[in-house]
Amino acid sequence: MKKRLLAATLVIALSFTTLLACSSKENDTETTAPKKETTETSDDTKKEETLPESTKVILNEVAHSIFYAPMYVAIEEGYFEDEGIELELITGFGADKTMTAVISGSADIGFMGSEASIYTYNEGANDYVVNFAQLTQRAGNFLVAREEMPDFTWDALKGTNVLGGRKGGMPEMVFEYILKQNGIDPAKDVNIDQSIDFGSTAAAFAENQGDFTVEFEPGATTLETEGAGYVVASLGVDSGYVPYTAYSAKQSFLKEHPELAQGFTNALQKGMDYVQNHTPEEIAKVIAPQFKETDLEVITTIVTRYYEQDTWKEDLIFEESSFTLLQDILEEAGELQERVPYEDLVTTEYAKKAVE
Repeated sequence: MKKRLLAATLVIALSFTTLLACSSKENDTETTAPKKETTETSDDTKKEETLPESTKVILNEVAHSIFYAPMYVAIEEGYFEDEGIELELITGFGADKTMTAVISGSADIGFMGSEASIYTYNEGANDYVVNFAQLTQRAGNFLVAREEMPDFTWDALKGTNVLGGRKGGMPEMVFEYILKQNGIDPAKDVNIDQSIDFGSTAAAFAENQGDFTVEFEPGATTLETEGAGYVVASLGVDSGYVPYTAYSAKQSFLKEHPELAQGFTNALQKGMDYVQNHTPEEIAKVIAPQFKETDLEVITTIVTRYYEQDTWKEDLIFEESSFTLLQDILEEAGELQERVPYEDLVTTEYAKKAVE
C-alpha cells in the first residue's frame, strides 16, 4: 500500500574495549530456560514440544523517535521474540554515545547514522563496526519557523539565527548539504547555533532562542501544537534519498553470532513489511505503547508525515550508491578525513537473506 546519527569519546571507548575483551559474548548473553508447549497429536494424546531458547540482545538507539516506526512495530508485534531474541532497548541520545556503547561492549548493536562508523574506522579501530541493515532513506527532521511561511524558500534563512545539530552529525550535515544545494554558505550566510544539546532545541526555541530550528519529531509537531512554531520545510524531502540511519555491530559480534544477526535482521524486515502494507493510523496504534506520553492523534500525525515522504525503505539493504552519497555529504561538510571502502563497512548478507 505504501508508495514507496567524536574522536575523543571514541578514544576513551577504545581503551575500554581492551578491558572488556576478556568477557566473551557467551558470558554476556543471557538466556531464558527453554519454553515448553503442549500440543495435541492426532490420537488425542499430548506431547511436550521444546521451543528455542531466548537470547538477550542489547540494542542502543541514537534516539527514541517515531521516525524509527518499523523497529517499534517489530518490537510491539513480537517479531524479535519470534526469532528467539529478548531485546533490551537503550537510548543513547546521540550517535557518539551510541557508538561508544557498541565499541565498549555495553551494547551488542547500535542504531545511528552511519557516519559514526566511518569516523571510527578512520580513527584506526581494530574491531570496527560494520553496518548490516539500513532503516531510513530520508532525513527525519524538519525546519520550524516562528510564523507560517506558505511560500518558504531556503533563501529566507540568509542572515538569520538557526538552532542546528551537533557538528559532524547527520542532522547538521544534511541541513548544511541542503543549504549548499540552494546556493547558501552555511558558514557565512547563516548563523547556526550548535551549542544546544540534542533534544533540547525545541524547548530553547519555545523560549525565543533562534529564528528557525531544525527539529525531529515529536519536537516539530509539539511546537506546532503549542503555537510556538510552524513546520515550513522537510529536510527529508529537500535532501532527497539519504542513508540516514542504520544498524551496526562490531566485526567480532557478526563473526561470532551470525545466526543472531540474521534473526535480528529478519525481525526488522517484518517490521518494514508491516509499515509498507498498513495505514498510518494502523501503524500509530501498534507503536503507541512506545510513546505513552504522546497522544495517539499526535503519533498518527507524525507517522503520516513520515509515511507520505517515503521515509522507510522496503528492505534493509544498504546499497553502495547510498554509502557513496553519504561519504559525499561528509566530504562536502569537511568531516571526512579519508574515504573508506564500502566492502569494509557494509555487509548486505543478512538484509538480502531477510527478503528471500
